[in-house]
Amino acid sequence: MSSVLHPPGSGRDPLITTRYQPISSHLAITPPVSVVIPAMNEAENLPYVFKTLPGWVHEVVLVDGNSRDDTVEVARSLWPDVKVVGQRGKGKGDALITGFAACTGDIIVMVDADGSADGGEIVSYVSALVSGADFAKGSRFANGGGTDDMTFIRKLGNRALCAVVNGKFGARYTDLCYGYNAFWRHCLDKIDLDCTGFEVETLMNIRVVKAGLKVQEIPSHEYLRIHGTSNLRAVRDGLRVLKVILKERSNRRDLRRRIHHSPLLRTGQGEVS
Repeated sequence: MSSVLHPPGSGRDPLITTRYQPISSHLAITPPVSVVIPAMNEAENLPYVFKTLPGWVHEVVLVDGNSRDDTVEVARSLWPDVKVVGQRGKGKGDALITGFAACTGDIIVMVDADGSADGGEIVSYVSALVSGADFAKGSRFANGGGTDDMTFIRKLGNRALCAVVNGKFGARYTDLCYGYNAFWRHCLDKIDLDCTGFEVETLMNIRVVKAGLKVQEIPSHEYLRIHGTSNLRAVRDGLRVLKVILKERSNRRDLRRRIHHSPLLRTGQGEVS
């Protein structure tokens, strides 16, 4: 870790030392980075997950979904300073919301515990954020991305749902239902997450667009789950994602209707995009 003194005339106190955390040969950052990993019975996969995490991250927050195996013990043996948070509710959305609340870093990165994500890609997400993006969204279908874990039906469903979101909300996504994302912590105040299931990623993707946040897609490669069986069910979870899309679209229309009939609009004090 290196430090610099602000020079005279820079507008900053020259006695204040700013510490930089080097994360690559050409990039150093000051904001601390928190990595959130929701896990339930993932003891066999965690060694692969933690092995890829860069050593410069500020903290790792493991959200344990009442695991019946040694998930917590394994995590602590692999990363002694890991922050373990017990999940009281159920579902991936609930786990992520719990983990986000426990983070102390300015940047938050979401990583799955099944070994499908390469922690080495985190540098690309962080680079996008410190370069001006509010939300760095992983994409398996952007140029340079890929997946080893999607069936034809899931790819077709993801493409169709992505097209609906792009058409209804003005987004330009190439991928919709992917859980590898990173964002500045202040974004949480603008997207107000309130769902508990796998559809949480879709909800985040929609609400960052509705909030007018700057989104940058990051090419990412999704690998096969290493051990265990996924709880994802294409039809069931696809319908839940569609329900979220329709609900968010309905909420947007209701907001426009309320503002249209508001006296503030007639006085030129209120508008909605």
